[in-house]
Amino acid sequence: MTPADLARTIAREQIDARLITDIGDTSTVSAAAAALGVGVDEILKTLLFFVRGAPVVVISHGIDPVPARALADHFGVGKRQIKLARPEQVLAETGYPVGGVPPIGHRFSHPVIMAQSILDYEIVFGGGGDDKTMLRIPVPELLRLLTPTLLSLK
Repeated sequence: MTPADLARTIAREQIDARLITDIGDTSTVSAAAAALGVGVDEILKTLLFFVRGAPVVVISHGIDPVPARALADHFGVGKRQIKLARPEQVLAETGYPVGGVPPIGHRFSHPVIMAQSILDYEIVFGGGGDDKTMLRIPVPELLRLLTPTLLSLK
């Protein structure tokens, strides 16, 4: 899938979000934040984990590591049961390549864990479908669309 697919989803579902293109280097969280003129905590990363083999989407601040222990404790499993998806798995499950995975509009619907600290922001920016496009979305819209489980990921 591409940013065009994400744009169609945004339009079709009347999502309060927009894609931002032609902003320059977004290859790192710091570069994306600088290009957008926002703080690094306003940049999200959308990751795919497997918990006992079942896919789970995790949305966190781009610079923060996602501790396997927090996920393991939440799901009541051992840390070894938490596996970060490989790039080909991310593409198969979300439809988007690593580095461009948006927090919304995935190929398949999976449970979503979101860092509770994201609620500290009104608007956040995530992947827009590729490594050159960003998605601007209000946090309340993320909550409405995803109904995520909020978790402290520190």
